[in-house]
Amino acid sequence: KYTKFSICYYWSNSLDQKMSISSRLEHVAIPSGEENKTAALSYDYRITPLENTSSTGTYYCEVKWNDVQKTGKGVFVLARDTGYKNTSYRWEILITLTVLLAVLSITATALLLWKRKVLCPRRNQPNILRQKVETQLPSASPPPPPVYD
Repeated sequence: KYTKFSICYYWSNSLDQKMSISSRLEHVAIPSGEENKTAALSYDYRITPLENTSSTGTYYCEVKWNDVQKTGKGVFVLARDTGYKNTSYRWEILITLTVLLAVLSITATALLLWKRKVLCPRRNQPNILRQKVETQLPSASPPPPPVYD
């Protein structure tokens, strides 16, 4: 009695209108010795890609025997125009961080070089100062003793 049944797939839109998707008849042969036992069989159905937003709704599976009808709980599917887009900003963050570190590194190097130029005199400058000091010292009188002596 229960070896022949039909499987129907349909969906219900927001207005509770049922639209049939697919239907097929099944005949299951019962192996000997398995009579009068409960069996659970799995049937998969793949929905083709949704074409537009009007495909939004709850999709159901329904099985009909001669005198019995069972309907599944249903699966709600939301169809959108753009579909699902994975928003990952990994590359943008990595590039931004690299550029920021490069700018900071260049700025710090420029500041260090500029400070070195300001604080440290040029190589020729000490010789010039020494020559000026030598030419200004009077040769007749001895230099005064240093204050720290």
